[in-house]
Amino acid sequence: MEYIYGALLLHKLGHPVNEENLKKVISATGTHADEAKVKTLIASLQGIDITAELANASVATAAPAATEKKEVKKKEEEKPSESAAGLASLFG
Repeated sequence: MEYIYGALLLHKLGHPVNEENLKKVISATGTHADEAKVKTLIASLQGIDITAELANASVATAAPAATEKKEVKKKEEEKPSESAAGLASLFG
């Protein structure tokens, strides 16, 4: 995960996301950069528009949050009717 964070940091700061820069970022954290992980990540990012992918990711996460709010409201609406039914049985 730290390799992805490093790549995102480089992208955010406007630096090229390449092996050399990613190794520097990982090394700056005090850990040893794994050559295989660095090469794999850089190869995976070839031809990827990180800005566009981040924009798509934020849209995808916004939609489920709206759905969750609707479900919570429905559950809250059901509670008063359930408690009213319970009171009716006490006095009925």
